Amino acid sequence: MRVPFLPRELHDSDRPSSTAQWTTLGRALELGRPTDERIVSDQFAPHFLSTPTRHVLGALRAGGPAVRTAERFRAAGIATSALCRHRFIDTHLLEALPDAEQILLLGAGYDARAYRFRRSIAGRPVFEVDLPPISRRKAGIVAARRDVFGPASVRRVEVDFRTQRLDERLDAAGFRTGGATVAVWEGVAMYLDRESVAGTIDTLAGLCGPHSVLLLDCWQRVGGWRPYDQVRRAAEAGIRLVGEPITFAITPAQVGALLAERGFDVADLAEAEQLTKRYATAGRRCEDGLFVAAATRRLSPAPPSGGELPPPTR
Repeated sequence: MRVPFLPRELHDSDRPSSTAQWTTLGRALELGRPTDERIVSDQFAPHFLSTPTRHVLGALRAGGPAVRTAERFRAAGIATSALCRHRFIDTHLLEALPDAEQILLLGAGYDARAYRFRRSIAGRPVFEVDLPPISRRKAGIVAARRDVFGPASVRRVEVDFRTQRLDERLDAAGFRTGGATVAVWEGVAMYLDRESVAGTIDTLAGLCGPHSVLLLDCWQRVGGWRPYDQVRRAAEAGIRLVGEPITFAITPAQVGALLAERGFDVADLAEAEQLTKRYATAGRRCEDGLFVAAATRRLSPAPPSGGELPPPTR
């Protein structure tokens, strides 16, 4: 039952994503660091912030050393994870671009890769797929600041992953089925149900040609009864208060099997420890629950077997 004074669940509302604002805030805050300390450099992030989020950014910047100290605490790990997963995906995207015909950003949010990597993308079409409210807000911001964003080969595709067919929406936008694709699915899967996750990967298997690359992040449950373990579980449950609850959790082994059954072989998978070692700076560390994977579309995939997925989370 919905609590009247709390935000409506994202898919049942006409509001942009709150978590998309939060992760964009993290990238904007990162710009205040020296270049060699940044996990990600996204010069476009501040332009996507709402007025309240800009005030938060100003307060965090004013906090200076105190904020930098707080960022090293374990409880701040989810913010570091969001930056490190972005960096992981950036790295694999740029590596895959030379062999790609098109780029697909599922749940694109305020992803600025079409503008940040314009030179490397070199005119390839970038299909930005998301719910209508956030897609339209982003399009309006970009249109109003052409002087900042410049030209990009972006094709916006509005879709509700739970009720509309992704393949049909992409076909109407000019996506080439069977083409070599870099597909990015960042910050989405954990907010869906298990049927939607499996169905989307099935659809991608049918859309993406051999040697295409799929980049995605997932959430896994972490056990334990230490004080921090209980705090992190409470914080995870608290995400429901913004109308964007985590509803899908899966282990790295399970996601490897899920992808393999649908024609994708995991080429790289980084959990918190690996993400921290590769990308984190200034004593920061990643949250144990989040991990990121890069998978390659097999030349001759086996048909989906309907393998067992983890039970729904509540």
